[in-house]
Amino acid sequence: MCGIVGYLGKGQAYPALIKGLKRLEYRGYDSAGVALISEDGSLNVYKAKGKVADLEAYCADKDVSGSVGIAHTRWATHGEPCSANAHPHYSSSEKLALIHNGIIENYAVLKEKLQAKGYIFKSSTDTEVLVQLIEYMKVTNQVSLLTAVQLALGEVIGAYAIAILDKEHPDEIIAARKSSPLVVGIGADEFFLASDATPIVEYTDKVVYLEDGEIAVL
Repeated sequence: MCGIVGYLGKGQAYPALIKGLKRLEYRGYDSAGVALISEDGSLNVYKAKGKVADLEAYCADKDVSGSVGIAHTRWATHGEPCSANAHPHYSSSEKLALIHNGIIENYAVLKEKLQAKGYIFKSSTDTEVLVQLIEYMKVTNQVSLLTAVQLALGEVIGAYAIAILDKEHPDEIIAARKSSPLVVGIGADEFFLASDATPIVEYTDKVVYLEDGEIAVL
């Protein structure tokens, strides 16, 4: 089982994300990663094969500033365990970053369509297909990220819990689920996101479990 953590608030996101990933280590995993919108507006994605401690070591000399971020621990399903296949995944423009639990069953068909439109893939995961599809919907239809997520998920067959960041909207996380659990924690001027309540309980007792087919805008 992969693990999802997200944070949006007034504090620094990175410490809460790393602590949350450590709380999810019991699920087992082979790689870990984090995406942060930094104080200078950059969307930074850092990931590493191995344990959360390996990710921490990799991030030691990186810019981990920012008050919004998402993080993930991955069990390899599509593609071998390596940093390229670890989550989060960038879109082609690197304006979007996405984490995902579950399996997109029709990813090969969607990938073929996107490749025909000029999209280039850096991993062998179904997750990268989804973030590219969301960007394609956003750009070609000139719509908001929320609408793009809705349009993209309408094309998807399979199970998912996702969280996505948009560099152009640094005060927002969009999350959605179908057949894979996702919970939102509501704190004082801050929000938490996780695949189960374990990383959230020390911060707040106000939690909302998303229902199948629901999208949350934090």
